[in-house]
Amino acid sequence: MTTVRMAALARGAAELGLDLTQRQLEQFEVFYRELADWNQRMNLTSIVEYEEVQVKHFLDSLTACLALPGGLPPGTRVIDVGAGAGLPGIPLKLLFPEIHLILVESVGKKTTFMRHLATALGLTEVEVHTARAEELGQQPEFRGNFDLALARGLAKLPALVEYTLPLCRLGGKVIAWKHGGIDQEIASAARALTVLGGKLSPVVPVNITGLMDNRILVVIEKVRPTPAAYPRRPGMPAKQPL
Repeated sequence: MTTVRMAALARGAAELGLDLTQRQLEQFEVFYRELADWNQRMNLTSIVEYEEVQVKHFLDSLTACLALPGGLPPGTRVIDVGAGAGLPGIPLKLLFPEIHLILVESVGKKTTFMRHLATALGLTEVEVHTARAEELGQQPEFRGNFDLALARGLAKLPALVEYTLPLCRLGGKVIAWKHGGIDQEIASAARALTVLGGKLSPVVPVNITGLMDNRILVVIEKVRPTPAAYPRRPGMPAKQPL
């Protein structure tokens, strides 16, 4: 009997209202094989079992669609801050192949993997940058240039907001993957949101098979320009959050 590849991912995606094509499932299979292979040589992830990767990495990345009712139209500019092994940015690129994706990661070994992965998957309109978000947020080619910023496992909200909002255009959004029970963390980000020009949208609950551990998406809209002084120099948002 032949094992159906990426079956857990396909089932979970269907719960999200997504019908992954055979081509997309094959690309996710390549992603898994490359991740498992490279993870033997460098620490990319502690989640390595086949079904777990499908659900806790790939499907979890695609839950962003719960906060994107219209999907991501062609040409949407997306930046994944602290992309690590390419999650959640590359799964969303596989789902919406016509977006323009920027992957940002400060660890060179991880950016090397992401560049290799983008080639292995045959992706276009993908850039990988070895950099800190605080640096890019002050560069004209990045500042205020993105429709959507992604932040999965990045930081507490006050620092996360300073990493991401300067990169977003007015009307753009930040999606942050979090677990529930963070009322205090959300409250602690109030000043950062005010200073940096963000507005908190209603929290989006994630209730998908395999992801029932109180996961949520925190969604922030860029409603005012970010003052020129932000983001501060590398390390400051985490050491001295607003």
